[in-house]
Amino acid sequence: MKESKGKLIAYWIITVLVAANFALQGVLYLHQGPDIQMGAKALGYPLYFFALLGVWKLLGAVAIVLPGTPIVKEWAYAGMFINLTGASISNGIAKFPVQHIVLPMVFLAFVIASWALRPASRRTEKLF
Repeated sequence: MKESKGKLIAYWIITVLVAANFALQGVLYLHQGPDIQMGAKALGYPLYFFALLGVWKLLGAVAIVLPGTPIVKEWAYAGMFINLTGASISNGIAKFPVQHIVLPMVFLAFVIASWALRPASRRTEKLF
């Protein structure tokens, strides 16, 4: 079955936005500037945790745009889901302002849209 052109365009726009967001976050987490340090301290996480997250965010960003790797994409999307839900929960438990709880869920909606709109060539046949 041929993919509709509109669905393909929507997939690429959303996927590029998700990949860019995760790549930017990955770079910021690896740089560990003052905002990251303050956030880590407020959450009670060690800084090396953010370095690890930064690497995985960069790898996830690459994985979802890389052609020919449907299983790697599934893992990347799963990691993004875990990362964003965990961020929202952590921020809520730490009593951060509401936007720090809601924004990860907004980004999660984009991740889910990217996953749901991906063309057949980017899916694993065994799962669907």
